[in-house]
Amino acid sequence: MFVYIFSGEYLLFPDLLGIEKAFPFIHGPILYLYIESLTRQKLNKYWSLHFLAAAIIYCILYDFFILPPEEKIKTYQNGKSYLELRKVLNILMIISGIIYISLSLVSLKRYKSKISNQYSNLEKINLNWAYYLIIGMLIIWLCVVTKNDILIFTSVVVFVLTAAYFGINKVGILNISELKNNTLENIQPENKEVPAKYQKSHLSDEKTQLIYKRLVNKMESEKLFTDPELNLNLVSSLLEVHPNLLSQIINTVENKNFYDYVNTYRISEFKRLAVLPENEKFTILSLAFESGFNSKTSFNRNFKKYEKKSPREFLKEQNLDLK
Repeated sequence: MFVYIFSGEYLLFPDLLGIEKAFPFIHGPILYLYIESLTRQKLNKYWSLHFLAAAIIYCILYDFFILPPEEKIKTYQNGKSYLELRKVLNILMIISGIIYISLSLVSLKRYKSKISNQYSNLEKINLNWAYYLIIGMLIIWLCVVTKNDILIFTSVVVFVLTAAYFGINKVGILNISELKNNTLENIQPENKEVPAKYQKSHLSDEKTQLIYKRLVNKMESEKLFTDPELNLNLVSSLLEVHPNLLSQIINTVENKNFYDYVNTYRISEFKRLAVLPENEKFTILSLAFESGFNSKTSFNRNFKKYEKKSPREFLKEQNLDLK
């Protein structure tokens, strides 16, 4: 539509004039609903209401759409009859951008919080790549504030190309059906029923400590944390405790989510293995994998998070020279 108007082609084919006015009110909802479709099992039944603003704009412009072609061109070039509407739309456009960028960020944050309570490794399901989409939209909206058409639509083109690059470069990253199967809402634990007295966190200290001790014993004696795919449902089934209850206990006693709880064990295991003389022949990464991590990135990030230093800094303090 930008090329159509900027090149003057609208003078030959004026029928499309005006339809672009609602497009900025569609971008935000589409981004938000896309993020929601990835992070939820299904969309809210009222999802179509997000496009209400665009529909209202088209209704307001109905009188313009039914004008004869010549009148349409004249009105578009003059613009005085719709000057106030354009000012209002420009303000609402910015507000819409802020709202939907914020909603998308909140949706991702909520999702990451949920999977942190469910999984011990998040690399394949954390949706961090979706931040590129949100940041791209944010940049576009910042360009909109400048009211420079060249800058606005250049940023749109760059955004589309960048999104396409990541979609192609990271094969399988947009496998929505697989991702939905991994989301918390789609998990069906074996022991589905939650005892009524636990549904609202009514759990005695004695019962909490009893289950917690069983958890610690299981984690340490069987080294469950060395399984890269360890998740809350698996641990809860081994303890014969409902996942919701186990998550509650970990949060209460350790003040951590499941992800942090398991990865602290993995860091401790790495530190134990690293100082053993017989392990000098192994690399840092091999010991990290042995401890339960499934990637170098995850290992380094978590080590710095919990130890406040890098793995190499720790090894240097221990006078160790692992590769």
